[in-house]
Amino acid sequence: VQLQASGGGLVQAGGSQRLSCAASGLTFNSYTIGWFRQAPGKEREFVAAIWSGPSTYYSDSVKGRFTISRDNAKNTVYLQMNSLKPEDTGVHYCAVGRSGSVVREESYAYWGQGTQVTVSS
Repeated sequence: VQLQASGGGLVQAGGSQRLSCAASGLTFNSYTIGWFRQAPGKEREFVAAIWSGPSTYYSDSVKGRFTISRDNAKNTVYLQMNSLKPEDTGVHYCAVGRSGSVVREESYAYWGQGTQVTVSS
């Protein structure tokens, strides 16, 4: 299983950015996919998840600003980030879920390499 996250970069506060997570080596449409992020000096935290259904779930810090979606034909999950804030800065990771609560890292079996998002004030 391989996950390739892309789309990060530098953006001004208030701007938008779309991250992509392309997966291979699995029956993509059967799995929950999650996004996490890690700011410098902080622990990795949950951002959003999408089930195969495709129901979604967001952390309180991004609810109403971020939208997670999936295109099963392209084996890709997207994270549309709007109204970005400096506190959204960090390496953003996508991961394939296995079981358990989607907000816990332990619930994910495979991780991508991450893509850096930097929001300037």
